[in-house]
Amino acid sequence: MPLLLALETSTTVCSIALYKDQQLLGASELQIEKSHSSHITVMVAQLVENCGYTLQDLSAVAVSGGPGSYTGLRIGTSTAKGLCYSLNIPLLEVSTLYGLAAQVISMTPNPERYLFCPMLDARRMEVYTCLLTHELQEVEPIAPVVLDEQTFKATLEKQPIIFFGSGAAKYKSIVNTEANALFIEGVLPNAKTIGALALPKYKQQAFEDVAYYEPFYLKDVYITSPGKGAK
Repeated sequence: MPLLLALETSTTVCSIALYKDQQLLGASELQIEKSHSSHITVMVAQLVENCGYTLQDLSAVAVSGGPGSYTGLRIGTSTAKGLCYSLNIPLLEVSTLYGLAAQVISMTPNPERYLFCPMLDARRMEVYTCLLTHELQEVEPIAPVVLDEQTFKATLEKQPIIFFGSGAAKYKSIVNTEANALFIEGVLPNAKTIGALALPKYKQQAFEDVAYYEPFYLKDVYITSPGKGAK
């Protein structure tokens, strides 16, 4: 039975989880700003030890692959790839938005009645989002979207949509009178869902190339040049 470590660092949440086949053995989470780089390796070592294993017992590492914070994704990816390289084990990737959606789907009665729209906050009125069925099939692909009154309007006229995630409040302020737009607050990315979604991928051997894997940033990263006086 595989021992799977899952990492979620795509937002301000730093979360890890450990699975033995389908059983969740333990999880650890911090919601402290900029805590990822200084805490994640300690969290991993402590969780694995507390569950009665060593790092050498790991069968694979799953990482939340984005979209999300550039820095957060880089830290999670670097940690996952470092473990995979040193332990010679495979790397698995799960979409951050799929992980959010899976949380809400699992607690929604009759989920087939709805579409699910995870939203991660970007700049101004922009979000990273997609539209999914209860089976995590894409109705609208993952994309950066600038929200306005027309966003998802045609779909909302036909079917109720559940919105959630850090960017959902922006959309709620626009469509708060739309009966088919339903909102859930407090849904944050977590490694438990990443691990659960990664387990079928492990069994299918849907592994990433550890050497060349990069997270799904969705948008190019812009780095400002130093001022003229800088050396």
